[in-house]
Amino acid sequence: MTFMEDQVWSHPSPGLWSMRKAQIAALTVAFALIVGLSFGAGVSSLAGALSATVMGLVGVLSTWFVRRRFRAWRYQERNEDLIVARGVLVRRLSVVPYGRMQFVEVTAGPVERAFNLATVKLHTAAAASDARIPGLHPDEAARLRDRLTELGESKAAGM
Repeated sequence: MTFMEDQVWSHPSPGLWSMRKAQIAALTVAFALIVGLSFGAGVSSLAGALSATVMGLVGVLSTWFVRRRFRAWRYQERNEDLIVARGVLVRRLSVVPYGRMQFVEVTAGPVERAFNLATVKLHTAAAASDARIPGLHPDEAARLRDRLTELGESKAAGM
């Protein structure tokens, strides 16, 4: 199999986008309150309202960027390697040969667990080539971990 744009790519779960929206909303509200109250108490209530509005607009703009970042994550399982692509401003394409994988782990922090998500992390001998795939459903993350581990063991044994 060769790398081609028309081949099928897998993407993180839509739950990752839901998690990111919730994070942005929480941060936007918190910062808008802090900045608004600070300016409201220190300068005037109008300055507080304006600064809180500006913080809200910053939150809306960051939602656009984070949405593009979410859409940029994708991965592709091939015969000899796994490709992980990501990035909005700087696009990154990691190609990890199955035989070079040392171990594969599935992690899920408290926020990810609340949204029923997990992250697959691939570790190789070279730290710079480690890759991760965030926002997978836990069942898909476990399936991918098992498949990558199986392929890694078979490819490493053949070397």
